Amino acid sequence: MRDITHKQTTLRTAQAIGIVFCTAETLNQIHNNLLPKGNLFDVARAAGFLGAKATPQLLPHCHPVNIDALDITFDFLEATKHAVYFGEEVCQRTGIVLIGTAKSIGRTGIEMEMLTAISVAALEIYDMLKPVDTTLEIGHIRLLEKKGGKSDRKKFFNTPPTCAVLVCSDSTAAGKREDNSGKMIVHMLEEVNAQVVDYKIVPDSKADIQQQILEWVQRDIHFIFTTGGTGLGPRDHTVSAVAEILERDADGITEAIRVFGQQRTPLAMMSRAVAGAINETLIVTLPGSTNGAKEGMEAILPAVFHARKMMKGGGH
Repeated sequence: MRDITHKQTTLRTAQAIGIVFCTAETLNQIHNNLLPKGNLFDVARAAGFLGAKATPQLLPHCHPVNIDALDITFDFLEATKHAVYFGEEVCQRTGIVLIGTAKSIGRTGIEMEMLTAISVAALEIYDMLKPVDTTLEIGHIRLLEKKGGKSDRKKFFNTPPTCAVLVCSDSTAAGKREDNSGKMIVHMLEEVNAQVVDYKIVPDSKADIQQQILEWVQRDIHFIFTTGGTGLGPRDHTVSAVAEILERDADGITEAIRVFGQQRTPLAMMSRAVAGAINETLIVTLPGSTNGAKEGMEAILPAVFHARKMMKGGGH
């Protein structure tokens, strides 16, 4: 199974649809409650629920997820209602349309559970109708929409944000240690289509850190990410250097980073951090360790890019 431990826990939603084609006479029997196996839709809905819950047992690579909401509705196929989903030709036939919606708060989506629910509910309808209809056909099962995770990435920025990465380290600035965390941040930014327009290494010096950040602010670089100097050591000056020049705090960003890290290692509580804005530039401080910087970026990307719209007066 794929490793999803790096993913953020978010609200995930999915909507799916399908059809069970049948004869007009069968629809009349459903209307008049004349089916030999009794009530159709309540049983089919319950079967769909069971199918959704059993999805990880049926699909080997599907992670178990919390199903926080799930519903399936049934309707008779009509062109006026359903042509938008299937087209006019399909809507000339008779049948039962199944539409399901599901919600989950977790690290991976719920679309497979929703598709399984529609499939199993359709099979249950088939099973209950087969004594009275030999023309039954299941079809057009597909996902209508999914939200949450990567599928929501575009909403956080219309154009690629410009970014700069500042490595704050005496040893790296002196050439005694190779930078890994800064390069990791650059790579992760580029993976989400951000433009990294500058990358610098400076010593653990308040003056050097502040000078470089203010230079980038003057250039109106949208986002500045620093790495290093967030610990408790005597030369860890990054947090205080950045805090002194911030105009507006963004504590929620650092809270998200710390919570995400704490779920993975208890040592995350030792890392100090600050985030906030100067003019229309957002600055975020990240740990100097490669893993700490990686987890910090995983905690806030790509949602952090929404800050630019807010700083320009766009609100939420």
